[in-house]
Amino acid sequence: MNADLNMTYVTLGGHVEIHRYRYLYFVIMLTAYILLICFNVSIICLIVIHKNLHEPMYIFIAALLLNSLLFSTNIHPKLLVDFLSDKQIVSYQACLFQVFMFYFLSSSEFLLLSAMAYDRYVSICKPLQYPAIMTTTTVSLLLCFAWLVPACYVVVPIALNINSKLCSFTLKGIFCNNSLNKLLCVTSNELSIYGVIVLLNLVLLPMLFILFTYTKIIIIAFQSCGDIRRKAVQTCLPHLLVLMNYSVLITYDVVIVKLESDFPKTARFVMTLQIITYNPLCNPIIYGLKMKEISKHLKRLLRHMK
Repeated sequence: MNADLNMTYVTLGGHVEIHRYRYLYFVIMLTAYILLICFNVSIICLIVIHKNLHEPMYIFIAALLLNSLLFSTNIHPKLLVDFLSDKQIVSYQACLFQVFMFYFLSSSEFLLLSAMAYDRYVSICKPLQYPAIMTTTTVSLLLCFAWLVPACYVVVPIALNINSKLCSFTLKGIFCNNSLNKLLCVTSNELSIYGVIVLLNLVLLPMLFILFTYTKIIIIAFQSCGDIRRKAVQTCLPHLLVLMNYSVLITYDVVIVKLESDFPKTARFVMTLQIITYNPLCNPIIYGLKMKEISKHLKRLLRHMK
C-alpha cells in the first residue's frame, strides 16, 4: 500500500530467477511479440487491401487476428517492462483492467469462432441461400455480438471488485487473471456462481455450437462430391486448429487458478509464457498456410519483398 498516492499495489510473484535471466526472458518475449505483430498485421492488411478477400469468412478471420493482437498487447508490454524492473508490481486498478481485457478478449475468441462456424455451415450446407443469409448486416451484427456480449458479462465482477479490500498483495502469476480473487479479504459466493454462468455461456456453449456445426458440415460433406469435401477440409480445418488452441488456453487458465498452490512455480511460469505466446503467433501462420486465397496473396507479397 502506497500511503502517499493512496494506491494499492499487487506484486506479481510468478516470475522465476528473473534477476539471473531477465535479459534472456526479455529478448525471447520481445522477439515473439514483434513476430506476432508482424504476422497478424500482415494477414489483416492483406484482407483489407484485396477486394476478393472482402467476404464474411475472411472478415471474421481479420477480426479474430485483431482480437489476438489486442490480447497480446494486453499482456506482453507489461511483461517486458517487468523483466527489466527490480520489482514486478502493478496497481490494483491496472490489474483489474488487465483481468477485464484478458477474459473479455478470450471470450470474444470463442464467439468469433462460433460466427465463423456458422458462416461455414451456411456456405457448405446451404450454398444457394448463402448470399441472402450472410449479408453485410448479418456479419456486422455477429461481430458486434462477439465483442459486446463478453464485455457486458465480464465488466460486472470487475466493477463490483473495484473497491474491494485486499488482505494479500502477492499474486502467484506473471500477469493478472482470476487468481486476483484469492487476494480479496471477502469473496462473494454470488460472484463465484456468476463466474460459472459466464464460463458456461461464453465458452462451453459456443464450443458445443461449433462442434455441432462442424459435425453437420462433415456429415454433409462426406455425402457430397469431392469438391464439397475439399472445400470443407480447406476452410474448416484451420478453424478447428485455432479452436483447439484457445480451448487449451482456457483449460490451462481454469486449472492453474484451481491448483495454484499445488502447481510447481517453474512449470507454471514456462507454461504461461508458452500459452500466451503460442496462440497469437500460430493463428496467422495457420490461416496463412491453410487458407488458399490468403496463402496466394501472402506468397505474392513475399516475392515482391525479395
